[in-house]
Amino acid sequence: MHWTINPSPRAAGSVTVPGDKSITHRAVMLGALAIGESIIENYLPSEDCMRTVQAFESMGVRIDTTGRFLRIWGNGMNALTVPAGGIDAGNSGTTVRLLSGILASRPFSSRICGDKSLSLRPMKRIIEPLRLMGARITAIEDNYLPLDISGTGMLKPVAYVSPVASAQVKSCVLFAGLAAAGITSVEEPVKSRDHTERLLAACGADISVDGNRVAVRGPARLNPLTLTVPADISSAAFFMVLGLVAKTGWIELRDVGINPTRDGILEVLNNMGARIRLNSRRNLSGEPVAMIAVEPSILKATEISAAIMPRLIDEVPIVVLAATQAQGVTVISGASELRVKESDRIKTIAAELGAMGAHIEERPDGLVIHGPVKLHGATVRSHGDHRIAMTLAIAGCIAEGTTVINDVGCVDTSFPGFLETLQGLL
Repeated sequence: MHWTINPSPRAAGSVTVPGDKSITHRAVMLGALAIGESIIENYLPSEDCMRTVQAFESMGVRIDTTGRFLRIWGNGMNALTVPAGGIDAGNSGTTVRLLSGILASRPFSSRICGDKSLSLRPMKRIIEPLRLMGARITAIEDNYLPLDISGTGMLKPVAYVSPVASAQVKSCVLFAGLAAAGITSVEEPVKSRDHTERLLAACGADISVDGNRVAVRGPARLNPLTLTVPADISSAAFFMVLGLVAKTGWIELRDVGINPTRDGILEVLNNMGARIRLNSRRNLSGEPVAMIAVEPSILKATEISAAIMPRLIDEVPIVVLAATQAQGVTVISGASELRVKESDRIKTIAAELGAMGAHIEERPDGLVIHGPVKLHGATVRSHGDHRIAMTLAIAGCIAEGTTVINDVGCVDTSFPGFLETLQGLL
């Protein structure tokens, strides 16, 4: 499957991008563990999120995905049954890492596998803390899928100090802590996205936050959720940059989540001189949202360091594209985590934008981008990475000539309908 993108000097319109992927995953999991009916509006029906839905359906949880509302009838953690045939997480790292924390406490054995890309992503970061809690887990080279989890039913609480700032690691340990008798805590070097903490509090869990340390008391009885999922800022980022680098026009993005642990893209683009306004700010189901308005801007280079990475990591590919159109040399460092995403994003974004004429130097933990440059159309590929594919599509809109992007089916993992949304703005 491929896309053919032709340049367009103008980008204009008002759109709503799909619901937040991180929140959807967590809402499905906590709704399945709660007792009662949870109702999730504006959930993201992407391939990744549906892997989480299917995992809980295989464990006996009734879930209705028809229509705008996702309905989950949870009967508590103890009601989960053995997933017949194991669980296939597909390409979803969130599914496998967070679900492992839940399965570690269940009194049955289970296996989680994934596709080729997910099978190359590191899992030791969750295996180690779960073993400290008493879980029995085996993996290829003690790090890679499939994971075989033999639940104990008797996890012990732990005070875990994580070497990485990772919301997936934090959430995995906290979910395991829901079944442990006592206080389980996770401390990070830098605070990662906090959707899990917010949703656990909404479910009535006994949770506390002190700086970069989060603690939950178990065993917990969770209440069902009723919430509306904000639009995903990671998906909105592609159209923010399109609006900034287009020659004319304007773009408005409605009800975008601007959680302060996720807003690194706004800070970076503002530092680059972007004309961005946040209008109609409000609170939506415990998450801050706003309408984001962007206009064509003269961008300048900036320096992006490790300190902001937990708030920016998913948006780096599209930031690299913005930097190719900025005046000066942009330096991105402290981003080695990009090497273990759906692709090695440092290598793939440098290579594919390089094929379109960008001047990008690859470094072990980041990139050096020289700008501004005139991009030209080329035949490029996503490497099976949804964020690379969408970044290349935006690049094609400002390049001279036609751009062909191969292997774009991966975009459905996070943004079904992306191409149609893009075409509606051109």
